[in-house]
Formats: sequence, C-alpha cells, structure tokens
Amino acid sequence: MELIGKTKIDFMGMKKISFVISGIIAIVGLIGVVQIGRGAANMGIDFSGGTSVQLKFSQPVSITQARAALAKHNLSEANLQEITDGNKLLIKIGKTTLATGKAADTIVDVFTKEMPGNKFEVESSTEIGPSIGDKLRKDTLVAVAISLLGIIIYIAWRFDFKFGIGATLATLHDVLAMFAVFLLLNKEVNLLFITAVLTIAGYSLTDTVVVFDRIRENLHKNLKESMQTVFNRSINEVLSRTIITSLTTFLASMSLFLFGGEVIHDFAFALVVGVLVGTYSSIFVASPIVALWEERAVNAAQVKP
Repeated sequence: MELIGKTKIDFMGMKKISFVISGIIAIVGLIGVVQIGRGAANMGIDFSGGTSVQLKFSQPVSITQARAALAKHNLSEANLQEITDGNKLLIKIGKTTLATGKAADTIVDVFTKEMPGNKFEVESSTEIGPSIGDKLRKDTLVAVAISLLGIIIYIAWRFDFKFGIGATLATLHDVLAMFAVFLLLNKEVNLLFITAVLTIAGYSLTDTVVVFDRIRENLHKNLKESMQTVFNRSINEVLSRTIITSLTTFLASMSLFLFGGEVIHDFAFALVVGVLVGTYSSIFVASPIVALWEERAVNAAQVKP
C-alpha cells in the first residue's frame, strides 16, 4: 500500500532550516525541564502533592456551582474538571494548609452541605504528600534520562555509535518538544504525561530504526555516492511507509483525544503531538546528524596521507 509514489525530495538540503527549528524547540523544552525540576511549572498533584477526588452526582452539576460552593469554604484554588458522562466532577487541590488525609473529607463535607438536594458518591480519592510528589518528580526525570541512555546503547550495538547518537538526539528532541508544548500551553504535567513521553520515545525510536535500516543498506550498496545522495534516497524509499505508519498512529491518538473523555484528554493530546514530532525528527533530525557525521569522517579519512 502506498499513499505516494516514488519521490525525490532533497531532505538533506533542508537540514539548516530543520536544525534552526529543532534548536528553538529544544531550548524551550529545556526551559520546561528546568521548570519541572524546580516544581515551578503547572505540576499535577502527582509531582507537587495534593488531593484528587472524583464525585458522581445524581443530577447535573456545573463548574460554576461547584466552584462557588468550594469558594465559600476557602477552597477557591481547586482545579475542577467536568465529566459530562455520568454527571461526574473531578476536583484537584494542590498543597494546602489542610492536614494530610483531611482534604478529601473536607471536599465531601462541602458538597454535602452546599448541595443537599443533589446526592453523590465518591468514585475515587487520592492524596499525595508534598515529599512524595517531590521524589516522584525527581525520579521521573532520572527515568527519562536512563531511557535515553538505553537508546544509545541499543542503537550503538544494533548499528553504529554515530547512529546511536543520532537516534538519541532525535528522541531527546521529541521529549523536549512535548515539554515545550505543555509549558507554552500551561498544561498540567503529571504521571500520565510522562507515560505519554516515554511511549512517544519508543515510537520515535522505532520509526528512526526503520529509516536507519534503509540507510545502512544503501551505504553498503552505493560506496561511491555522496552521503547526502544515499541518505536522501533512503528516506525517500521509506517515506510512504513512514507516512502510513504515522497516519494510522495519529488517527488512533486523535480518536482518544476527541472521544476518550476528560481524564485522558491531556494524555491523548501529548500522544498526538508526539506522533507528529516523532515523524519529523526521524527525517529531519536523526538522519541529517548521522549524514553530517559520516560525511566528515569520510572527508577526514581522505585528507590523511
């Protein structure tokens, strides 16, 4: 199956533009990582500590009503999410002066007093202390770093050290791009987001390996051609496959985003962004880096007496 026929796009000729774009993305992403490390971004209760309670009401309840009820009891900072399917309401409260273990009870008491005619039940309740949230945040950044190290080792063993560096930088680029988007849109960073980041890291790596496989094959077949020619041909040869794979993954992620419900909305959004960025990086980040490295190595070998 092919969405497009044979192409002759000069991808390597676009490397300067792509490097500038990727550089900007990486800088914003690094700022996001620093902010998360400091706990200064829009951190979910997973990383900052707090309380999350999901209530199911017998009758519809609006965000405005719920916010007004909480404000009467000095809980105006609560983050509310309305789940229209089943008259559900998700209430999240960050670190407060309330004693640990008391915030959930306080939320239940508020709605019991303020909405006596609208019966409800507690579907879920989670409380995370600030120290646990801080440890989770640091451990998460370490986990992402270890995963990138694992990628270098795997690709270096499977292909070559240069390919390993290219794949790692492309994957790091994808991770930073997702951090950048969430920072700019002020979206909540929680464990679901980190799950999406690691999922996309694996997806991006798979896509990159397919491109690298064809490049390695063509490098052995065309020893006299320039690196840019070999890399361009290789990417064009797998372009249709890359587009089909990315399109099907994108449609699945977009379906989750549109119809998956509020609870996984941000997770699905991260997947949508990640699929697009991962496809871009396989072509415009990983391959040009390896091509430049290979070209310099060949030139250096020719200069030697």
